[in-house]
Amino acid sequence: MSPALTILVVDENRARAAIIEESLLEAGYARVEVVSEMFGLVRRIEEINPDVIVVDLENPNRDQLEHFFQMSRSVQRPIAMFVDRSDSASIEAAVEAGVSAYVVDGLKKERVKPILDMAISRFNAFHRLSRELEEARSELADRKVIDRAKGILMDARKITEDEAYRLLRRSAMNENRRIADVAKALVSAYTLLGDS
Repeated sequence: MSPALTILVVDENRARAAIIEESLLEAGYARVEVVSEMFGLVRRIEEINPDVIVVDLENPNRDQLEHFFQMSRSVQRPIAMFVDRSDSASIEAAVEAGVSAYVVDGLKKERVKPILDMAISRFNAFHRLSRELEEARSELADRKVIDRAKGILMDARKITEDEAYRLLRRSAMNENRRIADVAKALVSAYTLLGDS
């Protein structure tokens, strides 16, 4: 992890926040911001624009946890959350909300940096997998629409599947567009004409 990162520490307890801040500064991270006021937290996160968020909750209640889980879904940053106590439902909710590291009874100065490193690694791995999944879904959707467009061309022109694909590819090259975009336009036009 690069010491040039901006790290936001969120903790209502200033003494505990100071422990985290001190351990991060000792580890060489010069840009550490501390926020102790929970009101308007998402706005503060947007203003500070941190690379990583460290949340410390001494004895969180269900509402506090839900608030932080909603925040973690919206800010799209690595989040390391330290809590003094927890239950399996809270842990499961943290994982579903995208909290990168959820540490129970783990606020010890020497553990903050390694946990932060792990949170960043997990966040990056999760987002890489999410991106790959979205790309795979997009490719599958493109293949389906291309197959549908080939079927339309095969029916309308009485040509083979290979000829239909070549026709789509040639049209895409001539229009400087992706084959999937040409196929979508063809399927849309065909559907508009009421022949679907």
